[in-house]
Amino acid sequence: MRKINLSVAFLFFMGLSYLQAQERIPQVEALLEKMTLEEKIGQLNLLTPGGGVATGSVVSEDVEAKIKAGQVGGVFGVSSPERVRQAQEIAVKNSRLGIPLLIGSDVIHGYKTTFPTPLGLSSSWDMELIKETAKVAAKEATADGINWNFSPMVDISRDPRWGRVAEGAGEDAYLGSQIAIAMVEGYQQDDLTQPQTMMATVKHLALYGAPEGGRDYNRVDMSRTKMFNEYLPPYKAAVDAGVGSVMTSFNDIDGVPASGNKWLLTDLLRERWGFDGFVVSDYTSVNEMIAHGMGDLQDVSAMALKAGLDMDMVGEGFLTTLKKSVDEGRVSEEEITTAARRILEAKHKLGLLDDPYRYSDASRPEKDILTAGNRQLARLAATQSFVLLKDHNQVLPVSKKAKIALIGPLADDQTNMLGTWAPTGDFKLSVPVLEGFKNVAPKAKITYAKGANITNDTAYAKKVNVFGPKVEISNRSPEKLLQEALKVAKAADVIVAVVGEASEMSGEAASRTNIQIPESQKRLIRELVATGKPVALVLMSGRPLDISEEMEMPLSILQVWHPGVEAGNAIADVVFGDVNPSGKLTMSWPRNVGQIPVYYGERITGRPAASEEFEKFKSNYLDVVNSPLLPFGYGLSYTSFEYGKSKASSENLRADEEIIISTTVTNTGKKVGKEVVQLYIHDKVRSLTPPKKQLIAFKKIELKPGESMTVEFPVTVEDLKFYNGSLEYVYEPGEFDFFVAGSSNSDFDGTFTVVE
Repeated sequence: MRKINLSVAFLFFMGLSYLQAQERIPQVEALLEKMTLEEKIGQLNLLTPGGGVATGSVVSEDVEAKIKAGQVGGVFGVSSPERVRQAQEIAVKNSRLGIPLLIGSDVIHGYKTTFPTPLGLSSSWDMELIKETAKVAAKEATADGINWNFSPMVDISRDPRWGRVAEGAGEDAYLGSQIAIAMVEGYQQDDLTQPQTMMATVKHLALYGAPEGGRDYNRVDMSRTKMFNEYLPPYKAAVDAGVGSVMTSFNDIDGVPASGNKWLLTDLLRERWGFDGFVVSDYTSVNEMIAHGMGDLQDVSAMALKAGLDMDMVGEGFLTTLKKSVDEGRVSEEEITTAARRILEAKHKLGLLDDPYRYSDASRPEKDILTAGNRQLARLAATQSFVLLKDHNQVLPVSKKAKIALIGPLADDQTNMLGTWAPTGDFKLSVPVLEGFKNVAPKAKITYAKGANITNDTAYAKKVNVFGPKVEISNRSPEKLLQEALKVAKAADVIVAVVGEASEMSGEAASRTNIQIPESQKRLIRELVATGKPVALVLMSGRPLDISEEMEMPLSILQVWHPGVEAGNAIADVVFGDVNPSGKLTMSWPRNVGQIPVYYGERITGRPAASEEFEKFKSNYLDVVNSPLLPFGYGLSYTSFEYGKSKASSENLRADEEIIISTTVTNTGKKVGKEVVQLYIHDKVRSLTPPKKQLIAFKKIELKPGESMTVEFPVTVEDLKFYNGSLEYVYEPGEFDFFVAGSSNSDFDGTFTVVE
């Protein structure tokens, strides 16, 4: 392997990657032969005409003129078959060589049919379901002319202060990798030339989920072994699954911004991982290297190109400086040709060079977008994402015959149901909770009251409302809202309170240091509990919250994230018991913000706390125990499950063999239920300090009341590998503890030994 890598490095030094040296696409090479230097640079330029949600303040100017001049390789923020055809006709009929455009978009959790936010969807632990949501998103987006998607985001994060945890799959590299594969396969499927598939973009390379202070766009600093073992695996999984493009992150790695980091974009991505697609910057991230301290626009543009960046999003540094850099010998035309080749190869993979209008079928939107079947999938996906955190006195499910007080600022709300980063969705088509309750339980006696504002802080609301009113503060006083709600509550049999975050209180540029439910709503919850009536909280958020106070209250809590276009119907399905909740948390929930980062796979220290009791001179806190409030993998059900002892089919595992680890799971309750069965290991002795626990497999099963199932997990040494201090991917002989359980919060009950 090392000899192969040396060969790759040599070929790259000569101006060619290993894969490019092996294979050329005649159609692409013929175009490159005809292209001027300026036209090659033009292919590296990605613009937006505006009109959509952007991640920065810059909107491209004179887009049409630049397309005609051959100065644009792709655009985003353009949709509909008619508008996309118009854009392609400008490129094909008016530019010298008639090269079609890539048409990109942020299709993060559905297109028009909006699914739960990705963190919510990850809580389903259902890879086939996740893959199907991506497949539907691709079908809808391509029907509207889009052929390239800026998704999936696979950034691992252990910091819920960072708002973009809403877009990811949580804290675990193994689960995140499985979801990355499912998303890529769903978007791209088997043939990118098929008009219902779209090119995926894995983002953000790399480490974007670990910013200091949980503050978006902030610097990142970590060791190489931590990168390789805990943060890089989902990106690599997406590359191995054949993802077509990669987007760089805003942060630095080892002090070098990602968009100009040669170790990241060439040594790691291309030479070590064998990526053969193209790399695009995030929104103006090349220009932002100036603020990082890397030089002026010409400096950072040359740096980015030489590092391995192929396409510049919006900033136009490539367009305006690369020719000058060639003239001055700072970059070579061959380096520009290599980048242009990668863009053209992507267009070839999509079939655009043969048919620029394959995504401009005007008959498709009506039959492919927001269909009844798509909405039904969104409803199903939402129900599978909900996590039952607590069920005090089995308040949930609620009887359809009960008198129900439906209370809360999110109980009759459309604007927040889609969640963050749903720019292609239409919130006016979403189903509010009140409407969903009436749909699912039409004969129920339901009385609604707002009860509180999402927040009473007008300055805070203004920050949340940058892209439109997500927090609306009532003209009525908080006191009047509360008294109205209490009147409704006292006349009811049961209270369902829909509370939490507005959609834009999480997501990009939405970091928070206080991750509690806003005080306006906490007061409402306290007062509702004080009525003595049964209370169930339906909790919406894009991130784990600090709900330590609420967990101590006599109430039930159903975490529903931001559920998407079918929010109200899906919530009603679960609240009324038509669907049994089966979601499991993919991020640990802290007891307070001071615990962050708190995650299940932390490494053991030399002075570990032996128990939850305080011990002086051990690694613990004076004021709170070490464990999270709610652990990774946790989630309750309306039924109950009992696990037998975990067993291994053999005491020894050899390199060329496998063992089967199994347990028996029994539904000991009275309802049909689904359970996510999870296998964790612990390497007792190894050359790098091991994590306390490590997820290596899981299965989601369904059991009838009284039914038992033996769940088996085949394990080989491949499942036990890690990157050692030399960044070699190895396993080491020795003893491994294991357990199979319904969450990470369990004790090891079995051991096997890896032998030479």
